[in-house]
Amino acid sequence: KEAYETGRGRVIMRARAQIEEKESTGRSQIVVTEIPYQVNKENLVRAIAELGAEKRIEGISGVNDESDKDGMRIVVELKRDAIPNVVLNQLYKHTSMQSTFGVIMLALDKGAPKVMDLKTLLERYIEHRHEIIVRRTQFDLDAALAREHILEGLKIAVDNIDEVIKIIRGSEDTPQADARLRKRFGLSEKQTDAILNMRLAKLTGLEIEKLDAELKEVRATIKELKGILASKPKRMLILKGEMEEVVERFGDERRTEIVADQGEFTVEDLIAEEDMVITISHSGYIKRIPVSSYKRQRRGGRGLNGADLKADDWVEHLFIASTHDYLLFFTNTGQLYWLKVHEIPQAGRAARGKPVVSCIAIKPNEQVAALVPVREFAGDRCLVFATRLGTVKKTLLSAYGNVRSNGICAINVEDGDELIDVQVSDPNSDIVLATKDGMSIRFHQGDVREMGRATTGVKGVELEKGDEVIGMVVVRRDATLLVVSAKGFGKRSELVDYRVQKRGGKGIITLKKTDKTGPIVALKEVIPDDELMMITRQGVIIRVPVDGIRVIGRNTQGVKVMNLDAGDTVVGVARVVKEDEAGPEDVPGGDQVAPTAAVE
Repeated sequence: KEAYETGRGRVIMRARAQIEEKESTGRSQIVVTEIPYQVNKENLVRAIAELGAEKRIEGISGVNDESDKDGMRIVVELKRDAIPNVVLNQLYKHTSMQSTFGVIMLALDKGAPKVMDLKTLLERYIEHRHEIIVRRTQFDLDAALAREHILEGLKIAVDNIDEVIKIIRGSEDTPQADARLRKRFGLSEKQTDAILNMRLAKLTGLEIEKLDAELKEVRATIKELKGILASKPKRMLILKGEMEEVVERFGDERRTEIVADQGEFTVEDLIAEEDMVITISHSGYIKRIPVSSYKRQRRGGRGLNGADLKADDWVEHLFIASTHDYLLFFTNTGQLYWLKVHEIPQAGRAARGKPVVSCIAIKPNEQVAALVPVREFAGDRCLVFATRLGTVKKTLLSAYGNVRSNGICAINVEDGDELIDVQVSDPNSDIVLATKDGMSIRFHQGDVREMGRATTGVKGVELEKGDEVIGMVVVRRDATLLVVSAKGFGKRSELVDYRVQKRGGKGIITLKKTDKTGPIVALKEVIPDDELMMITRQGVIIRVPVDGIRVIGRNTQGVKVMNLDAGDTVVGVARVVKEDEAGPEDVPGGDQVAPTAAVE
């Protein structure tokens, strides 16, 4: 596009490659059938093999040149766990399978070299071809007029042949005959020369007829040529016809395929898209772990060790997001930082992770209160904020698209309060707040007016003394509300049991809090196909299906969903949604590997 607009630019050429499955092994392979201009095939094969051997491109098990008389075929064998599209993008980036050629649209314009854009180049070419047609037509017209002049002289001679012969025979020499003929018939020198040079055979009846026919044809040609010179549309039709002849004569099928420019490779193009479990400890350590690392278990299982934490540290936040998402970090003080998920250090389940301060410029007095994965910031979606003392705020997501490295203010938090949750909301969603003592309130999002970025918000729920908000749900679908207590009890209740109220009320009971259940620690919107990941203060993680938790009334204490060691408590719950339609079935011992998942 740049080359066409300015006359200077570049063209990116890629090898033609497709991803195939090898029947004998079931593994994917990348097959290259065409390579860019001036790329040496042997050097390319050698470069791919070296990149695979040096692990600079993960997932390559080998490369073979299977080219023969039928054409080129370079086969890049992939490992079983490789992501073919990611490997292909890496090959384009790190090898000559993608080459760039400079473009300079330089042409002679009126004898001088000039760089032109495509429109100017076409205009100049049309002008050039038009000029050629005019000059050619004028040349042909001049020739036709000259021929007409000669034929008219011959016609006069033939019509007066007896007198012409008498003048010629009565002349002493050729100059005298020439002069007498010109004087008698008003002929030009060229006409008399043609008459004097005419053979006697031209005097036959057949030749006279040919002479008349030629004169008629020449006069028709003259009329046509004059019409062309007098009409530009006719000249343009001729130009069009000549171009069509060129296309018909030389045009063949394009060998290259023109596709939209995908721009420079981003880091995401070279990283497989995968769902990650993201955890942040109370002391500020962050890590990401593939969701597939966790096995599915039944309700009441003991879980796997998820983090090797110190005695005075525990996992406070657990979230799930794609490696290609932006992760928005909202701190308890109302500041916002963001990071790409793939930039978060990946570690094993038992690893402690790295300090959050090494990833984002979080201040010493701040703690991460909410994590929101975002793919793009455009549209009419909003962020809904909730604070511990019951304040809610709604702001367009687009207001947070430009985040500075040192963070920005996402919400003004009053003294003594802190931000506890932030969620993405659609225009017609309802909001549900739940409190530590088991109360909840549901109200329309429209009851919360849209505000700017650095604002405080409005009252969402009226709290009793000592109570506080522990969670928020933005209702987006026909689901049930899940509540989990600190001592491992949980239950699901129908959303219809939570009547819509006016914002700012005390709400209704959502779980009957007792010494046995402990305070409420989590509120989630779930459906039967969902799965839960729960984590305790001591770092134990369990993954259980939601359909194993009964749907019961609001004013109940629920069932045991996680067995805890003495002194341990549940501190975090995340909801996992299966992306495949039919996930793996439960098996004794929870040995079935979980499907790919993502948080909503």
